[in-house]
Parts: sequence; structure tokens; C-alpha cells
Amino acid sequence: MANRLINETSPYLLQHAHNPVDWYPWGKEALTRAKAENKPIFLSIGYAACHWCHVMAHESFEDLDTAATMNEHFVNIKVDREERPDLDEIYMEAVVAMTGRGGWPMSVFLTPEGVPFYGGTYFPPADRYGMPSFKRVLASVAHAYRQQRAEIERSGEQFKLRAGQSLPLETRVDFSLLDAETLDLAFGGLARSFDAARGGFGDAPKFPQPMPLEFLLRYHHRGGDPQALKIVDLTLTQMASGGIYDQLGGGFHRYSTDADWLVPHFEKMLYDNALLARLYLHAWQVTSRPLYRRIAEETLDYLVREMRHAGGGFYSSQDADSEGEEGKYFLWTPSEVKSVLGDEEGDLFCRYFDVTPAGNFEGKSILNARLDISAAAAASQIDEGRLRTAIEQGRQRLFRAREERVKPGRDEKVLTGWNGLALAAFAEAARVLGREDYRQVAERNAGFVLSELRRDGRLLRSWRATSSGETGQARLNAYLEDYAFYADGLLALYQATFDPRWFREARALADVMLAHFADSGAGFFDTSDDHEPLFVRPKALQDNAIPSGNAMAADVLQSLAA
Repeated sequence: MANRLINETSPYLLQHAHNPVDWYPWGKEALTRAKAENKPIFLSIGYAACHWCHVMAHESFEDLDTAATMNEHFVNIKVDREERPDLDEIYMEAVVAMTGRGGWPMSVFLTPEGVPFYGGTYFPPADRYGMPSFKRVLASVAHAYRQQRAEIERSGEQFKLRAGQSLPLETRVDFSLLDAETLDLAFGGLARSFDAARGGFGDAPKFPQPMPLEFLLRYHHRGGDPQALKIVDLTLTQMASGGIYDQLGGGFHRYSTDADWLVPHFEKMLYDNALLARLYLHAWQVTSRPLYRRIAEETLDYLVREMRHAGGGFYSSQDADSEGEEGKYFLWTPSEVKSVLGDEEGDLFCRYFDVTPAGNFEGKSILNARLDISAAAAASQIDEGRLRTAIEQGRQRLFRAREERVKPGRDEKVLTGWNGLALAAFAEAARVLGREDYRQVAERNAGFVLSELRRDGRLLRSWRATSSGETGQARLNAYLEDYAFYADGLLALYQATFDPRWFREARALADVMLAHFADSGAGFFDTSDDHEPLFVRPKALQDNAIPSGNAMAADVLQSLAA
């Protein structure tokens, strides 16, 4: 039988609609029941493309005994973090404060008032990995809530007080405080954490970090610092040649589990690919390296091919798994390659893309190309032009063969903010590269979002097509990032077309942002002044996988002022 999630539009929530857990979506009904029955809330936050979210769902949320314990002792709420970044931000801060780390699935226990008192991420079904089993966690939390209620409420109030005071912004009249020294300090910090051997920052896992790399490109362009460009150049080259990049179909996976950019978590996110396509485009403008233009175009072409609704909106993500196995869609063996390309061409392809009998991931191979064409041709003792032709034709033929495989699942909700990132990438690429097709993609996206995800001048967060695909349902208040990101995309489209409509639309979104999100002290809240009350009103100042709403708002307002 279906639980309450069956009426939701989020693909992630619908994946849990037939769990034996008595799930609620976040809302008044669940919170009212928790207060009426004096039960703690178990809040599970994840997203459709999250591999470990699927693992925990299969191990625990589909298990009848575990579900019975959850239903007896807790009011259980499931949240799609992509639909509700406000809840994700608030409760991730809590989990990191409690445990020192965060991630998804996020597992948080709350008082009936929504105040967190215990949390973590993935919990296994039995004690392992140095972690307690989920059943043991449930029993311990239920016991503590009954026996130590006063202590739980005290710690919850202390966290609530800390959360409300986090990262205050001061109003400064002396704007000279933001000067070149700030840029130098930022560069120094990034240079110290740079991995000079493999690119990127720090050790494994390695995440693509478009915002720091964009900063370094601008820093180099502003002052000519060669080290800043070296950091960008090595990082982008290593990423483009590694397994984190889909060498056949284009587009980047979420992150690399190792320091060499080889073994990714295989989900693909709209925001990563929008930000990285724009970054590679900028790197091509600075360096004129053909590789960077190719990666930018292949990534944008991937978004058009795999991630676009017929109306013009872009979907959110593709799963890591297919047929129940992580990465299966993207892996190859030498025999599979040669069955498509033949022995001679297949052997050249395997040598260039590191496809070996032993494999580099669970007995199969993730395609990666560590040698440039010249070095690879010399190593194989063949003409460079011959190898280049073999590689390019091999990529095309293997891509067509891969299209016959079972594809990873796709989260087909359209998020306004992430579509703003994609809009900006396509609009700028259209202008810089002279690609009329990209301009058409950008204009169609703008028309779609402004008609389908706006009511009475206010944006909505999420849209998903009905089962027939002919119409769709938009829902949820938009957040600061939705207004700021989409205004930025519209300004990029205005600069590509000089159609004043797009400038006027961007200015209208900025006006709403100023009216409903501005903090009287400084900066902007993530939620509007008419958003549902939460135990703290979040204000994110730090870039993560995407720019912070405050950072993008500042950029948009500067552009509009100019």
C-alpha cells in the first residue's frame, strides 16, 4: 500500500511512496501529529541521484521490522533536499555541528517543534563501518526521548540560539575595506591547498570546484599571475581526461572518490554541468586551448540531449545506478570494446582509454585518457592522425552502442535556480562561440521558466510534468538562489541577444529579491518574508556545490547597477 508520499511530485519522494514506513512529506500535518502525540520526528533528507540514499532505503526503509519500529516511536518525514534547500541547510548545519561531518542521506531526529537533537548520515542495517546499526540508533533515540526529555530540550534550545546567531553580517559604510588585499589572501589560501601533482584542492574525495577556479581565472586575467592560471590549467586538464568526465557522452559526474579524478560517484547533476561548461568556456577564452572548447560544447550538448524537457526546461539529475549497479552504464571491458570496434581499432582505443582485462573499477574499466594524442601515438608507434581518427570514430561508435544499454534513472523535476545556471551557460556560449542553436536553447528555457514557474510575479521552486507529459505542476515558494540564479541567467541572455525583455525580466526578479529577502542589517535571507516559519531563518554565505544565494545576488545587483 502507498503511504502519503504517493501524492508528491518529487521523483525522490515517489521512490519511497511504497515503503512500509508511514512517511509524511514536510508540512503541517506531520508537525501537528508529532505535537499531539508527543513523539520525536525522524527526518530523512536525500535526493534521487544519491547512491547511498538508495542503499539505506533498500536496507532499512523497505525492511518491515525497521519500519515497524519507526512507525511506533516516531513521526517520519521524508524530504527532497533539492526541493527544500532551506530545510537541508538548517539541518545539515545541525548534523555537522553534532558529528563533525555531513552528507546524504541525512538522518536527523527532531523535537515536535522541529529542533534537532541527534543526527547523522547513512546508518547501516547492522553494526559495521564503525557505525551503529540504524535499528540501534532508533532504539537509543526513542529511549533517550522518553527518559532524558529535559536534557534533549535544553540542548535543542542551545543549538537554536547558536543557529540564529551564525555568520552575522555587519553593515559597513567604508567600502574600501573590500580591496585587492582580499583577492590576494583568497589566492594564497587556494594556492596552499592546490594539489600540484594531480590538480584540484586537497586530497580524496575530489570535487569539481567551479567557483574557486572561476576566481583564479579572473585573478590571473586581472593581474597576470601565472600560478593562478597554472592551477586552473592543470585542474581542468586532469578533470577532462579523468573518469569524472564521461569520455563518450560528455558531461561530468558528481565527484571523484580518489585524488586522481579516476573513479567517480556516477550521478550527473545539472548544476555541476552548467557551472563547469561555463568554466571551460572561460578557460578557452583565456588560453585558446581547443580541449577546453570541446569539453564546454560536449557538456552543453549532453544537457540538450539527455537533460531537457520538450518545453525547454532542464531536468535535475541522472542516477549513479542502472540495473541496480553503480556505474554499470559507463563501464567497459576489452572484449566489449572490440566487439564494437574490431580487434585492431579496439586495441588502439583500449590502450588510449585505459581499458584493461583487470579493469580499474570492480573488474571493469572507467574510460580515462591520461596521455595526449601525440604522446599516445608515439607510445603505440603509429601516426598521430591515424590514432586521432581511430579515437574519434571509436568514441562515436561506442556511444551508439552504449545507447542500447539500460540508462540510469533521471530526476525529471525542473528547478528554477539550477535552470538559471544552465541558462547562463547556454546564453554565454551562444555569444562567445557564435552558436545559434545554443541561443535558441537559452531563449526557449527563459520562456518556459517565466511562464511555467512564475505566478503573480513570484517564482516557484519546482515543476514536474504530469504523467501524460502535456502539462505540469509547479509548487513550493522559490528561494533566494532561484531569484538570484535566474536573474543572472537572464542577464547573460540579454548580453547575448540585446533583447530588452530579458533585462526587464532580470530587474523584476531583483526587485522581488530586494522586497522579500533582504535583511535589514545586511545581505539576504535564503527564504522570503512570507515563507513558512521555521525554527531559524537561514542565511547561507558560503559557496558549496553551487554559489551561495548571497554571492549571486551581489553579482546580479552589480550588473544591474552597471
